[in-house]
Amino acid sequence: MIKKALPFLIMAIVVASCKTNKDAALNADNSMSNLDWNATYVGIIPCADCEGIKTVIELNDDLTFTKKTQYLGESMDVITENGAFSWDKTGSNVILKTKNQIQTYFVEETSIALLDTSRDKITGDLANSYMLKKQNAEDLKDKPWKLVEFYGKPIENVSKQPFLILNTDDNRVSGNTSCNGFGGEYELQEGNRITFSKMMHTMMACPNMTVESEFMKVLEVADNYTLVNGVLNLNKGRMATMAKFKVDYFVN
Repeated sequence: MIKKALPFLIMAIVVASCKTNKDAALNADNSMSNLDWNATYVGIIPCADCEGIKTVIELNDDLTFTKKTQYLGESMDVITENGAFSWDKTGSNVILKTKNQIQTYFVEETSIALLDTSRDKITGDLANSYMLKKQNAEDLKDKPWKLVEFYGKPIENVSKQPFLILNTDDNRVSGNTSCNGFGGEYELQEGNRITFSKMMHTMMACPNMTVESEFMKVLEVADNYTLVNGVLNLNKGRMATMAKFKVDYFVN
């Protein structure tokens, strides 16, 4: 009877041990358990034969990721890779696997840092250059907001993607109208109010100036905004949304 019960006793001990180890890992003081790591991270990684590699990595709750890269100074093409990632045994490093490479990043509260091939932190003068900064989805500032709609209609047939950036340091707005670059000042007030002033733009002529004209008109009259699920709307009073924007880290 004892011999028959022994295998079941051993199995029970193993299962209990595995559960204890798993619970310990989940409750450990590490990035996996204690940080809101599911986010988008952005930065420019050093490159041996280009100006830098603009890199955007999105880590998802289901342990999948999307990685977009652009080799600055070489090509305007954006390379998109999707895959699955895992946590290492420390619970502080994520391992991203694609068809061509495996990369490991150390996860911190506000950033992730690319590790070397030995999974050690990169040191020296360029150490900070290997860090990707965590993006706050509900923050208006310092993001390239791509114009995607005017009055409910998609933006089409433009030579260049229209966008704007609300800069933190000097409360200045800059961007492109689809033809000309522009700049000016902006002010944010309570109640989601926003105003633009002292707007100027270059004077290059393009085949289709309609989008530029409408864009500058919106910036002239907009007095409030909404930001929901990563979509920025510029409005006037309680009228229907005039212009809709989405973040695109690869607009130029």
